[in-house]
Amino acid sequence: MNRVFLLSPASSAGPRADLLLNPRAGFDLARRLQAEGAPLGEVFSFLSGLYFRGKLAYARAFADPPGAAPGVLVITPSDGLVSPDEPVTVETLRRFASVPIDLGEHRYLAPLLGDSLRLAEAAPTPCGIVLLGSVATGKYGAPLAAVFGARLLFPPSFAGRGDMSRGGLLLRAVDSGEELDYVPLEGRERHGERPPKLPPRRTRQGGGR
Repeated sequence: MNRVFLLSPASSAGPRADLLLNPRAGFDLARRLQAEGAPLGEVFSFLSGLYFRGKLAYARAFADPPGAAPGVLVITPSDGLVSPDEPVTVETLRRFASVPIDLGEHRYLAPLLGDSLRLAEAAPTPCGIVLLGSVATGKYGAPLAAVFGARLLFPPSFAGRGDMSRGGLLLRAVDSGEELDYVPLEGRERHGERPPKLPPRRTRQGGGR
């Protein structure tokens, strides 16, 4: 089955966002963001750290979209579904930070539903739509399920894990080349007991990381 991955966003507020937005920041990503812009995936990887970096690496490794459909898209607070390669600017981050991810927030929900409908046309059945993000609250899953129905999938191995554990799990899957299992989101248990701690991460060459 073809697969398209949808990644939940990183928070655009907080100390790490302040570092990026500081006009006196001297590191490369901040300088590029404040000048011509920087790729969304790179910016969110900085903001979120291991979790988003794991989601992005995993999605890039295992995406298999049909035809010209995108293989990886990022859910955003105000701009719907956006390619991780799309440049974002300081103004973009400030707009993201100003819009709450809430099912009662039209500025979040309307762009997400519109882009999801367009994706459904570009990647028709039987292509699976895999959500890499929290499914416990419904803030991502509910609107996506309204469009994709039983095609909306998630990794059940996410259940019970925190963000850091999920990021580590995804990076280990990339290292091994073994894709996780997926199940339909509809009608599934979205919570679970905390699983055992992950073993130390090793690359395919056997070196620790």
